[in-house]
Amino acid sequence: MNKYEAEFSNLVKSFRKRHMGKGPEKIVTTFCRHWAICEMEGNLSPVEKFIAAADGGKQMLRAARTEMVKDMYRKHPPEEMERFLGARFVDLFVDIDIERDFGMSVFVFDINLEEKFGSGRDKRGGTLLPGDNS
Repeated sequence: MNKYEAEFSNLVKSFRKRHMGKGPEKIVTTFCRHWAICEMEGNLSPVEKFIAAADGGKQMLRAARTEMVKDMYRKHPPEEMERFLGARFVDLFVDIDIERDFGMSVFVFDINLEEKFGSGRDKRGGTLLPGDNS
């Protein structure tokens, strides 16, 4: 992760904390073309973990959380991220694995972020996998 990707991670964490009450414990961001791909660990609150343990809780929580995050960005456009990148936010794709407490968000912007800021991707072209601290 380069310094721009690291700063974008910080902006995502503070945005989620401000609008959801809790941000992820760890975020790794990778710029790839027009996308800022955020891999997030430690997303769930203690209450959400409790709900996930109930019958049908994982499915309900996954659906609620993905829709809530998308709705949050629709209601509160990420202006700080746009200013930092000098780009317009276009769309957001979100998913979460409740069992692993691992989420992915793909932010789409109107410029090629990788060309403008570079990318911290390793030589294999990949990003960190859950639990990979290298």
